[in-house]
Amino acid sequence: MSLLEIQQLSTSFRGTVGETDVHAVRDVSIVVERGETVAIVGESGSGKSVTALSVMQLLAYPRAYHSGGSIRLAGDELLGAPEPILQALRGDRMSMIFQEPMTSLNPLHTVEKQIGETLRLHQGLEQAAARQRCLELLERVHIAEPEQRLSSWPHQLSGGQRQRVMIAMALANQPDLLIADEPTTALDVTVQAEILTLLRQQQRSLDMGLLLITHDMTLVQHIADRVYVMTEGRVVESGLATQGLTAPTH
Repeated sequence: MSLLEIQQLSTSFRGTVGETDVHAVRDVSIVVERGETVAIVGESGSGKSVTALSVMQLLAYPRAYHSGGSIRLAGDELLGAPEPILQALRGDRMSMIFQEPMTSLNPLHTVEKQIGETLRLHQGLEQAAARQRCLELLERVHIAEPEQRLSSWPHQLSGGQRQRVMIAMALANQPDLLIADEPTTALDVTVQAEILTLLRQQQRSLDMGLLLITHDMTLVQHIADRVYVMTEGRVVESGLATQGLTAPTH
């Protein structure tokens, strides 16, 4: 049984009055195994991020809808699952890192409160235990002076530090699947390399499946095992990352 199985997924958005629906994802099938890094590559508007958000069931439903397909996490169907079940899965068995951490982190809460919230929600940790676990997570993602950073607000952190905090939050409950949507786009080249190295280290340590959403073929070359190429909502090519880079057909 694969960790993640997306089969013939179609995702659309209802148009406003007088407008036709937008079909963002069309009959997409993708598989991610435990311990594997799979990249979805495509230009803006290709449907790659909508595919990722479909897995997390974080689209603007009911305006967004799925006209067909299946998404299974370790055999459990996600499409149509009750919201309480999905809420229990998000941040626990599956987590997501978003492109711009400044818009994903709550500017009104400290680092400790934001990481601690997911620990209390999914593990029921009390404040002292949650604080200790927060410290361990910040150390794990190589944030300097982690105890001081617990009381920091998002605007007090650099772009690289904010992305590390997002990774710490995503890894807090040791998920089976981590989705990373353009995780290094907003960072400079040096920090990009550090974040990629960090993701690879954590994936190997936790034996996670990693689904990477990107338009950067250099990033794919460094981190991915297999790649799916999307254009206009469809998968037009798939295979080993090395094969896709040395003998592309699109």
